[in-house]
Amino acid sequence: MLWAKKWVRGIAAGVAIAAVLCSKVFALESALTSESTPPVQIAAKAAVLMDAATGKVLVQYHENDPLYPASVTKIMPLLLVAEALDSGKISFADPVTATAAAAGKGGSQIWLKEGETMTVEELVKAAVIGSANDACCALGDFLAGSEEAFVQQMNARAKELGMRNTHFVNCTGLDDDTTEHLTTALDIAIMSRELLKHNSVIKFATIWMDSLRGGETLLVNTNRLVRFYEGATGLKTGTTSKAGCCVSASAKRSGTHLIAVVMGSSNSDDRFETAKRLLNWGFANYATVTPRIAPALLTPVRVRHGQTQYITPTAPQAMTILVPKGSEEELRQSVELAPDVEAPVETGQILGKIVLTLDGETLGTYPLTAPQSVPKLTLFRALKLLLATLVG
Repeated sequence: MLWAKKWVRGIAAGVAIAAVLCSKVFALESALTSESTPPVQIAAKAAVLMDAATGKVLVQYHENDPLYPASVTKIMPLLLVAEALDSGKISFADPVTATAAAAGKGGSQIWLKEGETMTVEELVKAAVIGSANDACCALGDFLAGSEEAFVQQMNARAKELGMRNTHFVNCTGLDDDTTEHLTTALDIAIMSRELLKHNSVIKFATIWMDSLRGGETLLVNTNRLVRFYEGATGLKTGTTSKAGCCVSASAKRSGTHLIAVVMGSSNSDDRFETAKRLLNWGFANYATVTPRIAPALLTPVRVRHGQTQYITPTAPQAMTILVPKGSEEELRQSVELAPDVEAPVETGQILGKIVLTLDGETLGTYPLTAPQSVPKLTLFRALKLLLATLVG
């Protein structure tokens, strides 16, 4: 019966090993689940919390799932308009005549009539505050010649920004006749962050009520956080039966600017409450700091064959970074400088970099540059310096 005892012991050992393996697998699965569980309740299909200054993602929940964005789509057309305004391509005073296509848009609108003329500023206000589809389409026609051409520009800009899971079919977000107008919570955060850089358009996103046509057309902001959430800076809501209730909500407190994207909530209250939870959690747990670069770290760099032998690099003026609250004192600075450079040296030439780290994670890398130029030492200049030394 010796074989039987061995067989029993073998089974017991196998069971023990299996139990250990199962416990490790379970622990790994639990850890993965724990890491992917958001810190707040998400009443939506997808969500993202992003730092507007750095682009760092603080919370992510199904962030790459392609979903219908509804009127949150308008962030991209408004970005293209903002870039055209800031570059001088167009101005707020430019008149825009509504085409038949723009006047025929349904959904949220300001009831444009074909041939009616409004300024760019009026149409931007209508699109930002009232989410007007006809106004957005009129701006697209004005910038690109047609909505189709404008949508091509929107998709091209999305690609440039690294919005990998986005495909726009129109400039409004209307989705009754399409199954291909899709984006993600992460991609919306990316384009929202870009739009927040343009105050020319963003300034309208915090207006609660306004009007057009001499007061005849009332505009009421679809984003109620603008009125009720401290520090709100925008940005855009969207609702359709396919998309559910969506919002890209931005807010700024104590120098920290956050973007909360919520997609696919079953009702408007869930949309705004989820955005508030994300923003509240971000403001409670993170702080934006501006580290002071230690002057002792900025040592002179030798200039070979230059009229000046050494040059001391300068650091950027403002370097804000996002850190967990309470860890500000643990921030570390390190400098990497070239041991020497060859003349000539141009003003602004990069001589090295400063790296800011926290617990081994790099939070920011900033260039160290030459504060002035250093010409190459010519033979004539060398002889002149030698003569001055001998005479002195």
